[in-house]
Amino acid sequence: MADPSLRTAASGMIAQQTRVDVIANNLANVNTTAFKRSRAHFEDLLYQTIQGTQLVGELDEGSLPAIQVGRGVRLAATPRVDTQGSFEPTGRALDVAIDGDGYFQVELPDGKNAFTRDGSFQLSPDGTLMTSSGYQLSPPISFPTEVSEVVISRDGTVSTRDAGSGDLLEVGRIELVRFPNSTGLIARGQNLLLETEASGSPEVGMPEEEGFGRLVASTLETSNVEIVQEMVDMIAAQRAYEIASKAVQTSEEMADVASNLFR
Repeated sequence: MADPSLRTAASGMIAQQTRVDVIANNLANVNTTAFKRSRAHFEDLLYQTIQGTQLVGELDEGSLPAIQVGRGVRLAATPRVDTQGSFEPTGRALDVAIDGDGYFQVELPDGKNAFTRDGSFQLSPDGTLMTSSGYQLSPPISFPTEVSEVVISRDGTVSTRDAGSGDLLEVGRIELVRFPNSTGLIARGQNLLLETEASGSPEVGMPEEEGFGRLVASTLETSNVEIVQEMVDMIAAQRAYEIASKAVQTSEEMADVASNLFR
């Protein structure tokens, strides 16, 4: 049977490798629109109780604590940090950022809804507003055949300027959704999140209504990844990995010494 210390130290190495994996993904998405960084959260494993709590003398005199030895660590969760990223003006009329709470709602090919804070919208060939990945905004917003100018206001009203009269004509309004526990949403990729039991059911509302953020036109929300902090975390993970590997080496050397006693 393997030395328990080997397995314990190895679990530490696996944990730090996972931490580096999470950090690497954060750094890889430093320029991804509205990306939210994740962090690795760990918890200790079961303990081997060598000796339970013992009373010393009479019941009112005191007690000795239990003697326990831990058996390692495991990954408990990789929660997202939902702090808002900074705003980057783009000068593009179809780019929209959410200042405050809320998500855009889009329709997937299977009819289900997904959610995103990436407001880099495009127009489909038939004039429907969609994401850069080709998913239609829900509820759908369609433009006339010839669009000369698009105006998106803070309250989500989408208008286009009439080529003849020059007046603004409202074509729809962008809705937002929010969740009781937004960290419970599960990432799908393509800047999309999916509803889960942990997130709770979505609440639909309009921008600038109570509890919902406002829209900022011609602007995109940047990633909330801080490169310096990620590099510091990576160095800490590397040092912890080295120490855990040293514990594996030491345990193996001690086992060799013990086995040589019987030769």
